[in-house]
Amino acid sequence: MNRLLTPIVLFAALSTGAAAQTTDGPAPTQNQIVVTAQRSGAPMWTIDTPTGTIILVGEIRAVPKTTPWQPDRLKEATAEASRVIIRARPKFSPGDVFRLIFRGGRFTKLPDDQVAGDYLDAQQRARLAALEVEYDVDYDRRSFLMTGFDLLARRLDFDDDTTDDATDVVRKAADRADVPITRPERFRGEDLLDNLAEAPPASHIPCLEAAMSATEQGQTIIDARGRDWRTFDIPAVMANPLEVALGTCWPWADAELGEEIRDSWTSMIAAAATDEGVTLAVVPLRVLAEPDGVLDELERQGFDIGGPDWRG
Repeated sequence: MNRLLTPIVLFAALSTGAAAQTTDGPAPTQNQIVVTAQRSGAPMWTIDTPTGTIILVGEIRAVPKTTPWQPDRLKEATAEASRVIIRARPKFSPGDVFRLIFRGGRFTKLPDDQVAGDYLDAQQRARLAALEVEYDVDYDRRSFLMTGFDLLARRLDFDDDTTDDATDVVRKAADRADVPITRPERFRGEDLLDNLAEAPPASHIPCLEAAMSATEQGQTIIDARGRDWRTFDIPAVMANPLEVALGTCWPWADAELGEEIRDSWTSMIAAAATDEGVTLAVVPLRVLAEPDGVLDELERQGFDIGGPDWRG
Protein backbone atom coordinates (compact mmCIF):
# COMPACT_ATOMS: atom_id res chain seq x y z
CA MET A 1 0.00 0.00 0.00
CA ASN A 2 1.15 3.55 -0.75
CA ARG A 3 2.51 5.03 2.51
CA LEU A 4 0.76 8.34 1.80
CA LEU A 5 -2.57 6.53 1.78
CA THR A 6 -2.00 4.62 5.01
CA PRO A 7 -3.06 7.44 7.43
CA ILE A 8 -6.16 8.08 5.33
CA VAL A 9 -7.12 4.42 5.38
CA LEU A 10 -6.50 4.22 9.12
CA PHE A 11 -8.60 7.32 9.76
CA ALA A 12 -11.42 5.97 7.63
CA ALA A 13 -11.38 2.66 9.48
CA LEU A 14 -11.37 4.35 12.89
CA SER A 15 -14.12 6.74 11.85
CA THR A 16 -16.25 3.88 10.59
CA GLY A 17 -15.74 2.01 13.84
CA ALA A 18 -16.64 5.07 15.89
CA ALA A 19 -19.75 5.65 13.83
CA ALA A 20 -20.79 2.06 14.29
CA GLN A 21 -20.38 2.35 18.06
CA THR A 22 -22.62 5.41 18.22
CA THR A 23 -25.38 3.81 16.11
CA ASP A 24 -25.44 0.43 17.81
CA GLY A 25 -28.89 -0.47 19.04
CA PRO A 26 -29.89 -2.81 21.85
CA ALA A 27 -28.28 -6.24 21.95
CA PRO A 28 -30.22 -8.81 19.94
CA THR A 29 -32.44 -11.21 21.82
CA GLN A 30 -31.79 -14.93 21.88
CA ASN A 31 -34.63 -15.46 19.42
CA GLN A 32 -33.12 -12.89 17.03
CA ILE A 33 -29.77 -14.70 17.16
CA VAL A 34 -31.50 -17.99 16.33
CA VAL A 35 -33.35 -16.42 13.40
CA THR A 36 -30.13 -14.89 12.06
CA ALA A 37 -28.38 -18.26 12.25
CA GLN A 38 -31.29 -19.99 10.52
CA ARG A 39 -31.16 -17.47 7.69
CA SER A 40 -27.74 -18.90 6.76
CA GLY A 41 -29.51 -21.87 5.24
CA ALA A 42 -27.53 -24.50 7.13
CA PRO A 43 -29.67 -27.15 8.83
CA MET A 44 -29.84 -26.63 12.55
CA TRP A 45 -31.67 -27.64 15.67
CA THR A 46 -32.47 -25.60 18.77
CA ILE A 47 -32.82 -26.54 22.41
CA ASP A 48 -34.42 -24.06 24.80
CA THR A 49 -33.12 -24.33 28.35
CA PRO A 50 -34.09 -22.55 31.59
CA THR A 51 -31.12 -20.22 31.15
CA GLY A 52 -30.66 -19.90 27.39
CA THR A 53 -30.71 -21.49 23.98
CA ILE A 54 -28.47 -24.03 22.26
CA ILE A 55 -28.14 -23.93 18.47
CA LEU A 56 -26.81 -27.09 16.84
CA VAL A 57 -25.55 -26.54 13.29
CA GLY A 58 -25.32 -29.78 11.31
CA GLU A 59 -22.08 -29.54 9.34
CA ILE A 60 -21.06 -31.43 6.24
CA ARG A 61 -17.49 -31.18 5.07
CA ALA A 62 -16.67 -29.83 1.62
CA VAL A 63 -19.84 -27.86 0.87
CA PRO A 64 -19.96 -27.38 -2.93
CA LYS A 65 -19.85 -23.84 -4.26
CA THR A 66 -23.08 -24.62 -6.07
CA THR A 67 -24.87 -24.90 -2.71
CA PRO A 68 -26.71 -21.59 -2.12
CA TRP A 69 -26.16 -21.02 1.57
CA GLN A 70 -25.35 -17.72 3.30
CA PRO A 71 -22.33 -18.09 5.64
CA ASP A 72 -22.39 -14.35 6.42
CA ARG A 73 -25.60 -14.89 8.39
CA LEU A 74 -23.86 -17.56 10.45
CA LYS A 75 -21.01 -15.10 11.06
CA GLU A 76 -23.50 -12.53 12.36
CA ALA A 77 -25.11 -15.03 14.71
CA THR A 78 -21.71 -16.18 15.95
CA ALA A 79 -20.65 -12.63 16.81
CA GLU A 80 -23.72 -12.25 19.04
CA ALA A 81 -23.53 -15.69 20.69
CA SER A 82 -22.36 -16.15 24.27
CA ARG A 83 -20.03 -19.00 23.32
CA VAL A 84 -19.38 -21.45 20.52
CA ILE A 85 -18.44 -25.12 20.41
CA ILE A 86 -16.54 -26.41 17.37
CA ARG A 87 -14.60 -29.53 16.50
CA ALA A 88 -10.92 -29.89 17.33
CA ARG A 89 -8.21 -31.21 15.10
CA PRO A 90 -6.03 -34.12 16.27
CA LYS A 91 -2.88 -33.14 18.15
CA PHE A 92 0.17 -34.44 16.31
CA SER A 93 3.64 -34.02 17.79
CA PRO A 94 6.98 -34.18 15.93
CA GLY A 95 7.38 -37.67 17.38
CA ASP A 96 4.11 -38.72 15.76
CA VAL A 97 5.42 -37.56 12.41
CA PHE A 98 8.52 -39.74 12.80
CA ARG A 99 6.34 -42.66 13.82
CA LEU A 100 4.31 -42.19 10.64
CA ILE A 101 7.46 -42.10 8.51
CA PHE A 102 8.94 -45.26 10.00
CA ARG A 103 5.67 -47.15 10.14
CA GLY A 104 4.12 -45.72 7.01
CA GLY A 105 3.95 -49.08 5.29
CA ARG A 106 1.51 -50.32 7.89
CA PHE A 107 -0.87 -47.54 6.93
CA THR A 108 -0.43 -47.43 3.17
CA LYS A 109 0.10 -51.04 2.12
CA LEU A 110 -1.31 -54.47 2.81
CA PRO A 111 0.93 -56.52 5.13
CA ASP A 112 3.75 -58.73 3.88
CA ASP A 113 3.23 -59.63 0.21
CA GLN A 114 -0.53 -59.80 0.38
CA VAL A 115 -2.73 -58.35 -2.34
CA ALA A 116 -6.33 -57.19 -2.55
CA GLY A 117 -7.51 -60.53 -3.86
CA ASP A 118 -6.41 -62.21 -0.63
CA TYR A 119 -9.17 -60.34 1.21
CA LEU A 120 -11.86 -59.43 -1.34
CA ASP A 121 -14.43 -61.74 -2.86
CA ALA A 122 -14.69 -62.06 -6.63
CA GLN A 123 -17.33 -59.37 -7.02
CA GLN A 124 -15.47 -56.86 -4.85
CA ARG A 125 -12.21 -57.47 -6.71
CA ALA A 126 -13.94 -57.10 -10.07
CA ARG A 127 -15.36 -53.73 -9.07
CA LEU A 128 -11.94 -52.58 -7.91
CA ALA A 129 -10.35 -53.83 -11.13
CA ALA A 130 -12.83 -51.82 -13.19
CA LEU A 131 -11.90 -48.66 -11.30
CA GLU A 132 -8.19 -49.43 -11.74
CA VAL A 133 -8.72 -49.59 -15.49
CA GLU A 134 -10.85 -46.44 -15.58
CA TYR A 135 -8.33 -44.36 -13.65
CA ASP A 136 -5.13 -46.14 -14.75
CA VAL A 137 -3.99 -46.90 -11.19
CA ASP A 138 -2.87 -50.03 -9.36
CA TYR A 139 -4.57 -50.62 -6.01
CA ASP A 140 -3.51 -54.25 -5.59
CA ARG A 141 -1.01 -53.66 -2.77
CA ARG A 142 -2.49 -50.54 -1.22
CA SER A 143 -4.31 -50.68 2.08
CA PHE A 144 -8.07 -50.57 1.65
CA LEU A 145 -8.30 -47.38 3.71
CA MET A 146 -5.77 -45.57 1.48
CA THR A 147 -7.57 -46.86 -1.60
CA GLY A 148 -10.86 -45.58 -0.23
CA PHE A 149 -9.38 -42.15 0.47
CA ASP A 150 -7.82 -42.04 -2.99
CA LEU A 151 -11.10 -42.90 -4.68
CA LEU A 152 -13.01 -40.21 -2.81
CA ALA A 153 -10.44 -37.41 -2.83
CA ARG A 154 -8.68 -37.90 -6.18
CA ARG A 155 -11.04 -39.83 -8.45
CA LEU A 156 -14.43 -38.58 -7.29
CA ASP A 157 -12.71 -35.30 -6.31
CA PHE A 158 -15.42 -34.50 -3.77
CA ASP A 159 -13.53 -31.68 -2.06
CA ASP A 160 -12.83 -29.56 -5.15
CA ASP A 161 -14.71 -26.28 -5.78
CA THR A 162 -15.96 -25.99 -2.22
CA THR A 163 -16.70 -23.17 0.20
CA ASP A 164 -15.62 -22.78 3.82
CA ASP A 165 -17.03 -25.37 6.18
CA ALA A 166 -19.36 -24.10 8.90
CA THR A 167 -16.64 -24.74 11.49
CA ASP A 168 -14.22 -22.44 9.67
CA VAL A 169 -16.88 -19.75 9.32
CA VAL A 170 -17.77 -19.85 13.02
CA ARG A 171 -14.16 -20.08 14.22
CA LYS A 172 -13.08 -17.00 12.29
CA ALA A 173 -16.16 -15.02 13.34
CA ALA A 174 -15.73 -15.99 17.00
CA ASP A 175 -12.06 -14.99 16.95
CA ARG A 176 -12.91 -11.58 15.50
CA ALA A 177 -15.71 -10.97 18.00
CA ASP A 178 -13.84 -12.40 21.02
CA VAL A 179 -16.54 -15.01 21.57
CA PRO A 180 -15.24 -17.85 23.77
CA ILE A 181 -14.53 -21.07 21.86
CA THR A 182 -14.79 -24.52 23.39
CA ARG A 183 -13.65 -27.69 21.65
CA PRO A 184 -13.91 -31.38 22.45
CA GLU A 185 -10.78 -32.86 23.91
CA ARG A 186 -8.31 -33.48 21.12
CA PHE A 187 -7.19 -36.98 20.31
CA ARG A 188 -3.46 -37.47 20.67
CA GLY A 189 -1.77 -38.22 17.37
CA GLU A 190 0.02 -41.14 18.96
CA ASP A 191 -3.26 -42.75 19.99
CA LEU A 192 -4.78 -42.27 16.54
CA LEU A 193 -1.75 -43.75 14.79
CA ASP A 194 -1.68 -46.71 17.16
CA ASN A 195 -5.37 -47.31 16.60
CA LEU A 196 -4.92 -47.18 12.85
CA ALA A 197 -1.83 -49.40 12.86
CA GLU A 198 -3.56 -52.07 14.94
CA ALA A 199 -6.66 -52.28 12.75
CA PRO A 200 -6.66 -55.46 10.61
CA PRO A 201 -6.83 -54.87 6.83
CA ALA A 202 -10.24 -56.52 6.55
CA SER A 203 -11.73 -53.92 8.93
CA HIS A 204 -11.35 -51.31 6.16
CA ILE A 205 -13.21 -53.30 3.50
CA PRO A 206 -16.55 -51.57 4.29
CA CYS A 207 -14.79 -48.24 3.69
CA LEU A 208 -13.49 -49.51 0.36
CA GLU A 209 -16.91 -50.75 -0.71
CA ALA A 210 -18.58 -47.46 0.23
CA ALA A 211 -15.88 -45.45 -1.57
CA MET A 212 -16.26 -47.61 -4.67
CA SER A 213 -20.04 -47.10 -4.64
CA ALA A 214 -19.66 -43.33 -4.36
CA THR A 215 -17.03 -43.17 -7.10
CA GLU A 216 -19.01 -45.41 -9.44
CA GLN A 217 -22.01 -43.08 -9.22
CA GLY A 218 -19.97 -40.05 -10.18
CA GLN A 219 -19.96 -36.38 -9.31
CA THR A 220 -23.73 -35.87 -9.48
CA ILE A 221 -23.92 -37.14 -5.90
CA ILE A 222 -21.73 -34.24 -4.74
CA ASP A 223 -24.19 -31.53 -5.77
CA ALA A 224 -27.12 -33.69 -4.62
CA ARG A 225 -25.59 -33.92 -1.15
CA GLY A 226 -25.18 -30.14 -0.97
CA ARG A 227 -28.70 -29.54 -2.26
CA ASP A 228 -30.27 -31.94 0.24
CA TRP A 229 -28.24 -30.37 3.05
CA ARG A 230 -29.47 -26.90 2.06
CA THR A 231 -33.12 -28.03 1.84
CA PHE A 232 -32.91 -29.77 5.23
CA ASP A 233 -33.60 -33.22 3.81
CA ILE A 234 -31.42 -34.83 6.45
CA PRO A 235 -32.34 -38.48 5.68
CA ALA A 236 -31.37 -37.89 2.03
CA VAL A 237 -28.01 -36.42 3.05
CA MET A 238 -27.33 -39.35 5.34
CA ALA A 239 -28.23 -41.81 2.58
CA ASN A 240 -26.10 -40.05 -0.05
CA PRO A 241 -23.31 -42.43 -1.18
CA LEU A 242 -20.64 -39.79 -0.53
CA GLU A 243 -21.85 -39.12 3.02
CA VAL A 244 -22.15 -42.87 3.62
CA ALA A 245 -18.57 -43.36 2.47
CA LEU A 246 -17.21 -40.53 4.63
CA GLY A 247 -19.01 -41.99 7.61
CA THR A 248 -17.95 -45.56 6.90
CA CYS A 249 -14.23 -44.87 6.74
CA TRP A 250 -11.87 -44.45 9.68
CA PRO A 251 -12.07 -42.89 12.20
CA TRP A 252 -15.88 -42.57 12.24
CA ALA A 253 -16.50 -46.26 11.72
CA ASP A 254 -14.03 -47.39 14.37
CA ALA A 255 -16.21 -48.57 17.27
CA GLU A 256 -13.97 -47.20 20.03
CA LEU A 257 -13.12 -43.87 18.43
CA GLY A 258 -16.64 -43.35 17.10
CA GLU A 259 -18.21 -43.87 20.49
CA GLU A 260 -15.72 -41.51 22.11
CA ILE A 261 -16.47 -38.83 19.52
CA ARG A 262 -20.23 -39.11 20.04
CA ASP A 263 -20.01 -39.19 23.83
CA SER A 264 -17.77 -36.11 23.83
CA TRP A 265 -20.22 -34.07 21.77
CA THR A 266 -23.24 -35.23 23.77
CA SER A 267 -21.67 -34.37 27.12
CA MET A 268 -20.50 -30.93 25.95
CA ILE A 269 -23.94 -30.01 24.59
CA ALA A 270 -25.72 -31.32 27.67
CA ALA A 271 -23.37 -29.29 29.87
CA ALA A 272 -24.18 -26.15 27.87
CA ALA A 273 -27.80 -26.49 28.98
CA THR A 274 -26.82 -24.90 32.31
CA ASP A 275 -25.10 -21.90 30.70
CA GLU A 276 -26.75 -18.53 30.24
CA GLY A 277 -27.30 -16.99 26.83
CA VAL A 278 -26.84 -18.58 23.41
CA THR A 279 -24.49 -21.48 22.78
CA LEU A 280 -23.78 -22.09 19.09
CA ALA A 281 -22.33 -25.54 18.37
CA VAL A 282 -21.17 -26.75 14.95
CA VAL A 283 -21.35 -30.54 14.95
CA PRO A 284 -20.66 -33.00 12.10
CA LEU A 285 -24.08 -33.89 10.71
CA ARG A 286 -23.32 -37.59 10.73
CA VAL A 287 -22.54 -37.45 14.44
CA LEU A 288 -25.76 -35.56 15.08
CA ALA A 289 -28.23 -37.42 12.90
CA GLU A 290 -27.04 -41.02 12.67
CA PRO A 291 -29.09 -43.67 14.49
CA ASP A 292 -28.23 -43.47 18.20
CA GLY A 293 -26.26 -40.33 17.43
CA VAL A 294 -26.11 -37.11 19.42
CA LEU A 295 -29.67 -35.94 18.64
CA ASP A 296 -31.14 -39.30 19.60
CA GLU A 297 -29.14 -39.37 22.82
CA LEU A 298 -30.06 -35.80 23.77
CA GLU A 299 -33.71 -36.63 23.19
CA ARG A 300 -33.39 -39.69 25.41
CA GLN A 301 -31.97 -37.43 28.10
CA GLY A 302 -35.16 -35.37 28.00
CA PHE A 303 -34.17 -32.40 25.85
CA ASP A 304 -36.89 -30.92 23.63
CA ILE A 305 -35.25 -30.52 20.23
CA GLY A 306 -36.69 -28.30 17.52
CA GLY A 307 -35.63 -28.49 13.89
CA PRO A 308 -35.68 -30.69 10.79
CA ASP A 309 -36.67 -34.33 10.96
CA TRP A 310 -33.46 -36.32 11.14
CA ARG A 311 -34.92 -39.82 11.15
CA GLY A 312 -36.98 -39.94 7.96
